[in-house]
Order: sequence, then structure tokens, then C-alpha cells
Amino acid sequence: MQSTPSTADQILAQARTLLLAGGYNGFSYADIASRIGIRKPSIHHHFPSKAELVHVLVERYRQEARWGLAELERSTPSPALQLQRYVGYWESCIADGTAPLCVCALLASEMPQLPDDVAAEVTGYFRDLSTWLAALLERGAAQGEFQLVDTPGVEAEALMASVHGAMLSARAYGEPEVFGVVMKRALERLAPS
Repeated sequence: MQSTPSTADQILAQARTLLLAGGYNGFSYADIASRIGIRKPSIHHHFPSKAELVHVLVERYRQEARWGLAELERSTPSPALQLQRYVGYWESCIADGTAPLCVCALLASEMPQLPDDVAAEVTGYFRDLSTWLAALLERGAAQGEFQLVDTPGVEAEALMASVHGAMLSARAYGEPEVFGVVMKRALERLAPS
């Protein structure tokens, strides 16, 4: 039996949807209230400020990402297959519209306007992902699954930029398949010759 999401969870879910559609400044508590069918003071009861709401949203997003990457490592022994599944996850999310863009990638484009605690969580997300990718690439290179041109850290940053850039290109063109095309080339570049 599935339980009904709490009001706070509903607020966070709507905030995430609205954030992905219009960015940090692209939604208000009134937008959330009308979507859930509650009054604005109810939102303030759970999240006194928009900054706090988005901070909690990004903090949870970051926790979900950490959990997902740890689960990927537990369930998939091959670094190359882990990377393919990570890219495949995003390709699927972009294709079906469930997550057309990484929340933190979107917020990173708005860093100068973000409250400090939200910006710190966004930066933390990128550090977490970069660290995971660098370790994955290093393990894969040691096992002969990847051929790195530069250090694992530099390669991780390039790969991370490719993933997020491919998301933006898919969104800009309105063509989800662009993500897969770009990422296929990025993955081929890492393959041993």
C-alpha cells in the first residue's frame, strides 16, 4: 500500500517541477499553492522562505544523487557499464520528460542570484559528481575499460560538462535525442583503442 505524500513533499515536488520549467525566480508560493490546492500560509508553515524551500529541495536532490550513484556501484561491477547506465539514466529521463534537465545544472546557471546556502548545495552536488566520475574513470582506466587522455579529475570535469551541455542542447533544440548523440561521442572518446 502506497502512502499519500505529505504536504511538505507535495510542495517540494511542485517546486521542483516549477524550478525546472522556469528557474529559481520563475515561480512563487502562489504558483505552488494553486497547483496543490492549499493556501500560501500553509507553504510558509513548512518552508518559511523560498530560499529555505529551494535549499531543502537541492539538499534532497543531492542526497538522491548520492544514493543513486552508490546503488549503481553496488549493482554494476564494470566502470564502463556504470558510466553507460549513468548516461542512460539521463537519456531516458530527457526522452520521457521526467527530468528534462539536472536541477543543479539549471541552478548553476543562476549562481549569482542564488542565496548562499542554495549555491553551496549546488556546488556540493557538482563536487560529489566530479569526485564520483574521477574515481570511476580511474578504476576503469586501471582495468583497461577506459583510455584517458588527461588525469581522471580533468576527464571527469570534461565528462560532466558534456553531460550537462548535452542536456542543454537537447532542451534548446527541443529534441531529446540530441542528448544521446552528443553522449555517444563523449563515451566513444573514452573507449580504449
